[in-house]
Amino acid sequence: MSSTDPENNDIRGLPARAAALDLLTAALSRRAGLDEGLNHPALAALPARDRAFARALVMATLRWLGPIDTALQARLKKPPPENIVHVLRLGAAQLLVLKTPAHAAVGATVDLAAAQKGGLPFKGLVNAVLRGLDREPPELNDPSLMAPTWLQARWRSAYGEADAVAIAAQIGMEPATDLTVQGDVGDLAAELEAQALPGGSLRVGLKGEVSAWPGFSDGRWWVQDASAAVPARLLDAQPGQTALDMCAAPGGKTLQLAAAGAKVTALDRSAGRIKRVSENLARTGLGAEMVVADAAEWKDGRTFDAVLLDAPCSATGTFRRHPDVLWVASPADIPKLAAVQSKLLDSAARRTKPGGRLVYCVCSLEWEEGENQVTAFLARHRDFALEPVQPGEGGAPEASLKPDGTLRILPHHREGGTDGFYVARMRKAAS
Repeated sequence: MSSTDPENNDIRGLPARAAALDLLTAALSRRAGLDEGLNHPALAALPARDRAFARALVMATLRWLGPIDTALQARLKKPPPENIVHVLRLGAAQLLVLKTPAHAAVGATVDLAAAQKGGLPFKGLVNAVLRGLDREPPELNDPSLMAPTWLQARWRSAYGEADAVAIAAQIGMEPATDLTVQGDVGDLAAELEAQALPGGSLRVGLKGEVSAWPGFSDGRWWVQDASAAVPARLLDAQPGQTALDMCAAPGGKTLQLAAAGAKVTALDRSAGRIKRVSENLARTGLGAEMVVADAAEWKDGRTFDAVLLDAPCSATGTFRRHPDVLWVASPADIPKLAAVQSKLLDSAARRTKPGGRLVYCVCSLEWEEGENQVTAFLARHRDFALEPVQPGEGGAPEASLKPDGTLRILPHHREGGTDGFYVARMRKAAS
């Protein structure tokens, strides 16, 4: 776990911790709550150091939420109101993960509790619980506590005990930033203090605002996890070919296809998210046709040489950067999302030219959204067949290649971690 003291966190005061409380509440209340909170004007209004501390504190809390909650429950006879539970979680993360000096962590957290509606009666409880954690700090590094029980049971069933433990061990790790580079890497790796990864991604050693890094302003690269960069490489769209990026936002794959010289149509149901894709295209000097529509119901009758479907999913493979997904997901989500994915795949099949390629991927660790989805698709669409991925192709880790030529990328398959993905490449019969 990190013992880094982000932006001198021992001296950050109540406004930063109040912002962290708002962020944590948003993150645990609904899907995409953390993303929405991070983009909220109230957070942007804070000084840069307070903003950085609030974000670091929330991410530390979410990454270690399972062990933190276990430690808190052992010290609470009955649970206090939810807002006080969140306050305690933030205080515990400061003490146990960020290693904030106890006097600052406890004092500021007690003040934060007192500032909440109905919080004054709980000042003593917060003080006592946090002092107890400081005196007898619990061991946090227990993989069995890192994710909800139901998810860990699924991972054991799908991948076996050893891989399930290895997946869970990645949850608390702070990820590096991966970039996809447009054109020749050249001296960019040295400027960014970056490690070149198989396939061409760069893993950056720099910290801080990415917009200040070398090459950002002139559009030489974009942020994209190394795993997320694999599907577009496997599609292998050639210059002049037509390519459809279904469910295109946030746009990394659209940028890859455009950089390869394809004539790209980027489709997404959210106008706001398509706007972000357009902004990234403008920054990088790339072009694509932008369409706001539901990819399952899009009325356009065109077919494409290459179709990429990065489908909406439970996103359990993205916990390194979005640890909240583990705690807001539920077992009921998976069959609902699988039904959406099935419709989108059928739509993708209609839009693939005879002889064309279709790449399907999800950033999920759940088989219903990956392996089972593709098996069912191929049974419905006899004019499609798997086109096996070759060892090392697209920069995928060798451990991720399955016997049928699809990819099951697990978070521990790359040194330093990577997002979890399932990727299948299929070819439509020529006639």
